[in-house]
Amino acid sequence: MAPRASRRLRRRGAREGRRVRAERTVGRLLRRRRWTLALAESCTGGLLAGRIASVPGCSAYFRGGIVAYANDVKTALLGVPRRLLAERGAVSEPTARRMADGARRRLRADVGVATTGIAGPAGGSAAKPVGLVFAAVAGPAGVVARRFDFAGGRAAVQSAACRAALGLLRQYLQR
Repeated sequence: MAPRASRRLRRRGAREGRRVRAERTVGRLLRRRRWTLALAESCTGGLLAGRIASVPGCSAYFRGGIVAYANDVKTALLGVPRRLLAERGAVSEPTARRMADGARRRLRADVGVATTGIAGPAGGSAAKPVGLVFAAVAGPAGVVARRFDFAGGRAAVQSAACRAALGLLRQYLQR
């Protein structure tokens, strides 16, 4: 194998290792607390659930996820008020907070995590550009949410949103 290709594979392997470590870390923290996890995803479209489910033994803590791309699904399944969606929009911190809490309640989990954003390539505006993502975690200690601004294409934004949500969950669990 050529040295350049070998280096590229090593870098890719290191990235994959970090990715797997994030899922394993949150899984270990959830197990330690004996907590369960529920997800509500919009812009990540199920990618976060796939990452959580990639860890062997995740059935001990992962209750499931809801992909709520349409606003009526956010309202019907997650309890996000229509008025909130009309006033603040689907891509907002209050919506992310309600989604996380809705997933937690709907799936009867200890912790709920939500992602909502604009993955692109279209759909952005001056106020809410492509790459804008909100992630939230709802649990016994309350709800935390954070805004993220990512660059890149659709897949890059979705991947970054998953990493951000896992990081926010890890911080919540380490408190």
